[in-house]
Order: sequence, then structure tokens, then C-alpha cells
Amino acid sequence: MTDRARLAVWASGSGTTLQNLIDRSRSGSLSAEIVLVLSDVEHARALQRAEESGIAHHHVPWKNASSATASMQAFEYCRRVNADWVVLAGFLKKVVVPDDFAGRIINVHPSLIPAFSGKGCYGHRVHEAAIARGVTISGCTVHFCDNEYDHGPIILQQAVHVLPNDTPDTLAHRVQEAEREALPEAINLLVKGQVRLRGNLVDRVTPLP
Repeated sequence: MTDRARLAVWASGSGTTLQNLIDRSRSGSLSAEIVLVLSDVEHARALQRAEESGIAHHHVPWKNASSATASMQAFEYCRRVNADWVVLAGFLKKVVVPDDFAGRIINVHPSLIPAFSGKGCYGHRVHEAAIARGVTISGCTVHFCDNEYDHGPIILQQAVHVLPNDTPDTLAHRVQEAEREALPEAINLLVKGQVRLRGNLVDRVTPLP
């Protein structure tokens, strides 16, 4: 893998996570270049952010297609730009992983997996569930993707406290702050070859001096 990896970022919404990656890539703190942005939402703000930044972008309709068909089209776009990694940054649709991208797709989820994860657990639903359950710690997880929702080997997690007066909005704000740090850190670890898959676990690899 080169020092400057090529990322395809998939997003369904406003693209704040995407913007964080764009900004870090430009500043040099992210060891990767974003070469493609995809969204299942035709007029997603994420696609507008890509256009404003001069990044190739496409809408891939999921609504009236099977997950397998839509995924096939999306990954074909990724192949065309020679993407090294696919980053799901607030992408809410089921992804069917092709063999040539197995172990090359990562997702960030707004909880400490396996808590508050799986089908239907996304966005504010996660934070509402955490507060309703009375947990005192939540956070975010960056993990490799497989063919199950919020499943696959965990690369790293970052915890945040759940405060007694938290609302889903205030908790979401702090978790998003954690995501803005955790996702770029995970990408840098991958690009630098400092993580290695071992079955369903991820090993940290100590870099050579």
C-alpha cells in the first residue's frame, strides 16, 4: 500500500464526517486522498461537498434495487478509480461485500459495538437507546465491514461519558467529536500497515524503527 492511499467514501446524509476527512487529507494529517464519494441519496449534502471539493461523485440508487445489485454498481465505481479502501461514513444501506474488497471496507458506528448496533440502529436511535438503557459510557467504533450490519473485526473504539442530563442531541455531539478523531486514526493505521486481521480480531503491528 502506498503512503498516500486512495479512499472511496460512501455517505447517506450531510457529509460532516466526509468533510472532516477532506479537511484532514488537505492538511496532511490523513495519509490518504479521497478520490470518490458515493451516496444512495440523490441530493445528499455529501455529494455537494464532494463537488465543492473537486472530488468525483455519484448517486447510486438503493431504494428500488436489491442490496446486491446496488452494491455491485457502487463497487464498480470504486474499481474504476482504483480505490484502496472504502470508508462508510454515515452510510445507512446494507452493503454486499465482493471478494476483491473483503478486508478493505471500514465503517464508523456511533456506539461501542456490540452495544446498540445492528439493523435499525443508526443515528439518533443509537443515542436514544443508550440514554433509555441508562448506560454511563457510550462512544464510537471503527470496524471492518462484512455482510452483516455493524459486524466485523473492531479496529478501534473511543469512549465518551453519558451524563445524567444528556439528551440524544448532546450525546450525539460528543460521540461525533470522538468519531472525528477515531476514523482518521483508524485510516492512518490501515494505510501505514499497522493493523492486521487475524480471524475476527485485529492485531496492532509495531512499526519498524
